[in-house]
Amino acid sequence: MSRRVLGYSVPLALLLGATLAAPAPATGQYTVTALKFTVRAGDRICTIDADLYRPTGAGRAPAVLATNGFGGSKSDGSTDGIGKAFAERGYVSLVYSGLGFGGSGCLISLDDPDIDGKAASKLVDFLAGKRAADDGTKADFVTLDGKGDPRVGMIGGSYGGAIQLATAAVDHRVDALVPLITWNDLAYSLDPNNAGAHGTVPGAFKWQWANGFYLIGESQPLTAPNLDPSRINSLGCLHFVTEACDTVRTLNSGSYPADRTAELLAYSRSVSPVTYLGRVKAPTLLVQGQADSLFNLNEATATYKTLKAQGTPAKMIWQSWGHSGGMAAGELNLGEGNLESTYVGKRILAWFDRYLQEKKDTDTGPALAYYRDWITDPTSTYATADHLPALNRKLYLSGDGKLVDTRSKVALGSRTYTNRLVATSHSESSLAGTIGLPDPAPYDTEGTYLGWTSEPLARTTDVVGAPKATLKVVSPKAERTQNSSDAADKLVLFAKLYDIAPDGTKTLVHRLVAPVRVPDVTKSFTVTLPGIVHRYEKGHRLRFVVAASDDAYFGNRGIKPVTVVSSPGNTGVLELPVADG
Repeated sequence: MSRRVLGYSVPLALLLGATLAAPAPATGQYTVTALKFTVRAGDRICTIDADLYRPTGAGRAPAVLATNGFGGSKSDGSTDGIGKAFAERGYVSLVYSGLGFGGSGCLISLDDPDIDGKAASKLVDFLAGKRAADDGTKADFVTLDGKGDPRVGMIGGSYGGAIQLATAAVDHRVDALVPLITWNDLAYSLDPNNAGAHGTVPGAFKWQWANGFYLIGESQPLTAPNLDPSRINSLGCLHFVTEACDTVRTLNSGSYPADRTAELLAYSRSVSPVTYLGRVKAPTLLVQGQADSLFNLNEATATYKTLKAQGTPAKMIWQSWGHSGGMAAGELNLGEGNLESTYVGKRILAWFDRYLQEKKDTDTGPALAYYRDWITDPTSTYATADHLPALNRKLYLSGDGKLVDTRSKVALGSRTYTNRLVATSHSESSLAGTIGLPDPAPYDTEGTYLGWTSEPLARTTDVVGAPKATLKVVSPKAERTQNSSDAADKLVLFAKLYDIAPDGTKTLVHRLVAPVRVPDVTKSFTVTLPGIVHRYEKGHRLRFVVAASDDAYFGNRGIKPVTVVSSPGNTGVLELPVADG
């Protein structure tokens, strides 16, 4: 299993689906030309390092534009693989190293549409024949929708996914997008608050993932000597734009002062699709990973809902793997170019057939498809739906630690946990797979969490989507710091779902947790957990846990005991999206 996803080198993959035809793999010939482009991106002048893959033979063809994941370059197996795979299938492919990576200049600016997006737009100009590369090369072989308007789609993952939305927001000539395992809101990705208060109350800093990316960016003199001077920040931050470094430093401080935090988290949002999706009109096929604690399914779902609500054509696939692993045998690998033999590959080809080849009768597939890891037949690993799953099953938190199916079964009672000054729960070591280290099984330390467990299930239950919990807690110490000018004084907790097998084996589904910084500890609050696709087998039990800490995140400041009181008329509620049948 490969999991070096910071540079997006996980094979771009998905298991074979039975509903789409499987034509023979393309074997078309092509030429490759290295090009440089000097472009203005915002207030910067940047050199972009690119490779042009041109199919041999006469005539114009639609184009595919792609760039790398964070820390990578145009030469990554997946990025280079995109160039090869689509050139073999008759597309003109232009792949490039993103700003601040590989042989391209300028600082890392987190796919800012006003910088990275505008830089990519200059490459669209090249594909349109409006400008030449620095050596004079012109593209007079791309299909045009009009003068200066090339037929062009974009594809790529993670950092190479968000750039597509950023580009489409500033350049409506882009005709189709396929963003994989990318974000909707970096403020949520790196500092999540799943209590629905994000943007008003900071969350819990995802320090392992965030610092991993930060160190990869800042350590580039070790990995890429003789850097272009435009990639060096003279204002105390080595290779990122200053606002990005300030944000990471504030998050690492463990403090959220009111006079600075809102501004810095606003920067994270400003370079995220959540703030500019209203300008994205290109048809978008979203592919998100079920095993992804960095950018979970809720990110793609938020993007999907926004695009659909504004009338932008959009469909979504929840594949098995993401930044946290989850690779299954037989999945799509763009480095190998096996598009035709895999479900996601065929969906991508159909998307480009429809919107780049303009084959208007092409079936682009269902609104939603999701991978089921409990299916052993590789021809039916995906289920499909015409809408997002609904919350249709309620369970209640009883005072005796049980999850019950009616309020009348709720026992009156209260239970208390207390956090410690060190983390006492473990979900994952976020970078363990990236650097080849083992990751201990998830655990919670007695006395530092509360759990509610169902009776053994009478039938197999498939949970598909994001569960939701409504909670009310009592914490006098947290109440005393409720109105502090530093949001770090607010109560932090972590909600999660386990699967308990008959032999007692516990599984934290994809090691996902929902960090919460409680907006107002005197009131009830709602927690939206990360979306999952998981089968609870008959006889298994569902366990809902609220923990005081998680070692992949920053937690509480000080000791804050928490009590949960339950009665039939006033108790916590867990809602599940259970798939029909």
